[in-house]
Amino acid sequence: MDRYQGKISDGIAHKASHELSYGTSYKTSRVSSKGTSHKTLHERLDETMHRIVHGRSDGSLRILRRRIFFALLMLVCVLSLTACHGAKETKEAFAVPEEFDESQEYEITFWAKNDTNKTQVAIYEQAVADFEELYPNITVNIRLYTDYSDIYNDVITNIATDTTPNVCITYPDHIATYLTGDNQVVSLDDLMTDEKYGLGGSELAFDSPTADEIVPQFLEECQIDGYYYALPYMRSTEACYVNKTYVEALGFELPETLTWDFIWEVCDAAMEKDEDGNFVVNGQSVMIPFIYKSTDNMMITMLKQLDAGYSTEDGEILIFNDTTTELLYQIAGYAESREFSTFKISGYPANFLNAGQCIFAIDSTAGATWMGTDAPLLDISEDKLVEFETVVMAVPQYDTENPQMISQGPSICIFNKDDPQEVLASWLFAQYLLTNEVQIAYSQTEGYLPVTTKAQESAEYQDYLSRSGEDNSTYYSVKIDAATLLLDNIENTFTTAVFNGSTSLRSAAGQLVENTTKSARRSETIDDAYFETLYSDVTSLYRLDQIETTDDGDDGGLKDLGPLPQTSVILLGTIAAVWALILLYLLWQAVRKRRLRS
Repeated sequence: MDRYQGKISDGIAHKASHELSYGTSYKTSRVSSKGTSHKTLHERLDETMHRIVHGRSDGSLRILRRRIFFALLMLVCVLSLTACHGAKETKEAFAVPEEFDESQEYEITFWAKNDTNKTQVAIYEQAVADFEELYPNITVNIRLYTDYSDIYNDVITNIATDTTPNVCITYPDHIATYLTGDNQVVSLDDLMTDEKYGLGGSELAFDSPTADEIVPQFLEECQIDGYYYALPYMRSTEACYVNKTYVEALGFELPETLTWDFIWEVCDAAMEKDEDGNFVVNGQSVMIPFIYKSTDNMMITMLKQLDAGYSTEDGEILIFNDTTTELLYQIAGYAESREFSTFKISGYPANFLNAGQCIFAIDSTAGATWMGTDAPLLDISEDKLVEFETVVMAVPQYDTENPQMISQGPSICIFNKDDPQEVLASWLFAQYLLTNEVQIAYSQTEGYLPVTTKAQESAEYQDYLSRSGEDNSTYYSVKIDAATLLLDNIENTFTTAVFNGSTSLRSAAGQLVENTTKSARRSETIDDAYFETLYSDVTSLYRLDQIETTDDGDDGGLKDLGPLPQTSVILLGTIAAVWALILLYLLWQAVRKRRLRS
């Protein structure tokens, strides 16, 4: 893919000689002027500087003063250019203090997402209260969001004003962008291994997991360019929530592992209508057999399962390939026949599933409490609910012998501050969120999975899993089945490469599916020319042609311009020196003249 790299062109002020003349053409020989005596350039300069020294002013003097001010300003600008070219404002790198100063008061901010779930809010508040009881000198202020993109946008804005939070729930893709500001996000390597305050540290006031007790795959996801910039907080994957009742009514039996061919075959059968125009399978006028919540993940997962290009670890964009085009052609066909749709186009998959208007609803395991007839959280009225058996399955596969499903879920990062003690206080709170008390309680709010084996293997969590179906709230079976799905498939999960621009690439992947689906539903012509235009438009929309690869060792796509070329330094330095000599000469003349007159 073509790369566009901005270049800096050196500019030299070509009116320097004109400015040196102060707007007048002087000659060293004497010039006649009616009514005045002949004066040399030297004498005129002496006379002008005398006026400056003794405070007298006229029009020409004001002009001279302005020109001297301009010269000083130019000198400062030139020196700034030579000193600061390619430099970026940087914070001082964080170093772990030897001791945590408990005699000082610290106030830290914590930005988090709560999935509009009041139980999650209560868990955060309880965690803060318990932590503050352990560390009375630390006050934690929570700011809650309902969307990760809002957190991302606010962090980007606040980096520019140096008002970032102390601790933030986020995704590694987002952190890669935050890292374009030097030392904005704290590298956790030294903190994690610190004997006193690291994971499982001796001076901690709580029972922290050790590094070995964090699921390796989840911890690995938090590593960027060889350094850990986050801790995993919760993990989820995608699940296919299936209306088993309708599948069997259509004459099919659910396989042990869903395949894409099986999904499309059932979708075809579900489109049959009766003489009144209603769908036979549900007796309603609405049926969208297959709805995918995150089309970003849909395209990414399909490409991964087919071992096709998406991106390299260094940030090279590979998504615009023949396999992508073939997949989009297939999606267009099922979209045109109304067998497939997306959340952005039709609405929340759970609403259609629960109303008996969808058979396969793919969404995060963290959305399990919204799925099924007996779901504790509903977005439709109860009179619209349809009775059916809900089965939680892995997303459809191309190769059942080598299943692939995406690993996702929030992580925790820490932002750098001027006071290392404040950063250490932030680290203590971030680490506290990995304790069993917080991990188990939060995981029970949805189909999340605790990120530590310490929590997963605890008697409390095992008891929770064993009580599946006891009620339709804490022990809601669909929610626990969703968590178990990930627990049983940790080895089959994958993540995408993280780099500055990976967030944009992820969005672009979903946009390909969304645009194709929308166009097909509108009966637009879908051909090679369509995809050529689509790829170009999506590339421009998400600026994929501006993403820099990192294999040359740059810092995530933002290049340091480096020092000016030597020739430019010499030229700019010469100009600065000329102005400096002129000013020194004028001042010297003024002082000499004053002494002579006195």
